[in-house]
Amino acid sequence: MKARDKRERTGLGRALAAELETVSESGLTRRLRRVEGRQGPEVTLEGRPVMLLCSNNYLGLADHPELVRAAAAATERYGTSAVSSRLVSGHMSAHQSLEERLAGWKRQEAALVFSTGYQANIGVISSLAGPGDVVVSDELNHASIIDGCRLSRAGVSVYAHNDMDSLAHRLEEARGARRVLVVTEAVFSMDGDRAPLADISRLAKAGGAWLMVDEAHSAGVFGPRGAGLVAELGLEREVEVQMGTLGKALGSFGAYVAGSRELIDTLVNKARSFIFTTGLPPAAAAAAEAAIDLVEREPERATGLLRRARALGLRLKEAGLDLPQLDSQILPVIVGGADDAVRLAEELLERGLYVAAIRPPTVPAGSSRLRLSLMATHTDEQIERAAAEIIGAASKLGISERAA
Repeated sequence: MKARDKRERTGLGRALAAELETVSESGLTRRLRRVEGRQGPEVTLEGRPVMLLCSNNYLGLADHPELVRAAAAATERYGTSAVSSRLVSGHMSAHQSLEERLAGWKRQEAALVFSTGYQANIGVISSLAGPGDVVVSDELNHASIIDGCRLSRAGVSVYAHNDMDSLAHRLEEARGARRVLVVTEAVFSMDGDRAPLADISRLAKAGGAWLMVDEAHSAGVFGPRGAGLVAELGLEREVEVQMGTLGKALGSFGAYVAGSRELIDTLVNKARSFIFTTGLPPAAAAAAEAAIDLVEREPERATGLLRRARALGLRLKEAGLDLPQLDSQILPVIVGGADDAVRLAEELLERGLYVAAIRPPTVPAGSSRLRLSLMATHTDEQIERAAAEIIGAASKLGISERAA
């Protein structure tokens, strides 16, 4: 028996080694890099001090003293884990307090906290749509939305990115379906551009569709109270489902869905990714609630973040680099080939800047890039240094000339 087990493991190892070799030959190998200490504008990466330019800690709250104190106090009071599904014994007062705070922040009737953003998206979509329904999805939506569409077993209709004529056409094709759900990100995670939510809402309403907006990269950064792009555009009553994360601008962990009481009750009863998983750690819930307080109290964090991001983007564009938009705190520097993106990222690491190379399948082939994401706690001096180093590295590798 032991000999057979060994042969089977060896066979598995051989098969996976061959697959990994193919990945390597395509320039798509990924590996984990160890960050030591807290996630701030500068970190120690595998023993080296570097400027961090690829974190989603947009407002710099992940190590804020108020969040740290809130998490520590919650750990003292509740312990380290919810240890159970929320529908068994894992629903704790820390969860209820956060959900009430989220509902008020988003100006919705109710909210529900999930353990991750991935779980929130697959849970919502698979609960609201099924066989006989159609989900109409932007072609650049996050993988969690794509997988939610697949798990729902509904028909899936993909429209061209932020193209309202394409969306209108897909909605017309979906007429006759039992239910139609339109899903879009508010700020797209790899391109940093904003969805035309007012137009999408108008078309969805005209087509009798529900609208779900993923605010993972906009909540905390945009809108009154930092409540997101939906709030900035005054669409709180037009968007049936608002999803967002607690682990990006809010500096904690987890995700939420906000909407009507009926929506939340439906998710509690139908969302398998909520029902069959352990509840969010109480410390994360408490830290997220403290973060919302900070976001509301200090709007200058988001204002400064967006100002610095635009300044950096303009410098890079003037130097001939390919940045398709300057709409948010996410700045994609399009390089093209996966190998070139990796070479540029490695050159920047040598210069003391940690920037991630984003390659297929995360982005389409031929659009590999550096995804720059800034923090409110980056200084003007750091942004100036980042601009000089990125321009210098791209020039050394001949990338800016090719982009021009």
